[in-house]
Amino acid sequence: QVQLVESGGGSVQAGGSLKLSCVVSGYTYSIYSMKCMGWFRQLPGKEREGVAAVDAVGSTLYADSVKGRFTISKENVKNTLSLEMNSLKPEDTAMYYCAADLFSPCGTGLPGTNDYGYWGQGTQVTVSS
Repeated sequence: QVQLVESGGGSVQAGGSLKLSCVVSGYTYSIYSMKCMGWFRQLPGKEREGVAAVDAVGSTLYADSVKGRFTISKENVKNTLSLEMNSLKPEDTAMYYCAADLFSPCGTGLPGTNDYGYWGQGTQVTVSS
């Protein structure tokens, strides 16, 4: 059974940086073979929104709100999906979740929650002004 575990969240001041990690276990092959992997964030009472995604060949997609500040990447040796977040803003405060799908490519637009079959439990990011 594929499992995703996030880490790296925390509290930071505006303008600071954090790097989130999502370790994948229970998957026989390299995470590079996963059709689509992504990061979402969610505030209490709000819908989960897509932040970034990366497909099997390394093509990336980003929400407009994070373009130029966030970078999604895969680290094969560690079987890890990362999200490097720079120039953080208070509005980036949320619970961040990683997600993966083994069969469906990311496509040309940022995938939604229904496009992923596996989810982590989340890691909290808090940005103070």
